[in-house]
Amino acid sequence: MVVDGQGGGIGKSVIEKLKTIENIDIIALGTNQYAAHQMEKAGSCKNYFGETAIIENVKKADIIIGAIGIIAPSAMMGEITPNIARSIAQSSAKKILIPINKCNFIVAGADKNNLSNYIQNAVNIVRSLCMSL
Repeated sequence: MVVDGQGGGIGKSVIEKLKTIENIDIIALGTNQYAAHQMEKAGSCKNYFGETAIIENVKKADIIIGAIGIIAPSAMMGEITPNIARSIAQSSAKKILIPINKCNFIVAGADKNNLSNYIQNAVNIVRSLCMSL
């Protein structure tokens, strides 16, 4: 499952790269309808949006991928509610977090690479995890 908010740009980029992995279902979870729609355009199998949809779907996830803010209450300009952050953090799924220095969250070392490389690295981790499932 790919979680994103605001304009869905990171989620869209992640899904475009995830589509290169065979035999996976990519579920897009947007904090808003626009983000979910952008991820759907990128090729997700299903898409849902809103707090309740995210909370319910992450319970069923094998892997959750998104910017590091998806586990931080009030991140993404407040779109990540405390309930969303908690449900993702408590999910039994593997979480792959993309380091992004925004919204007053500074990840040490995140300035050494660019976003595209971080996304590719995250997708490579998903590929490895899928081989072991």
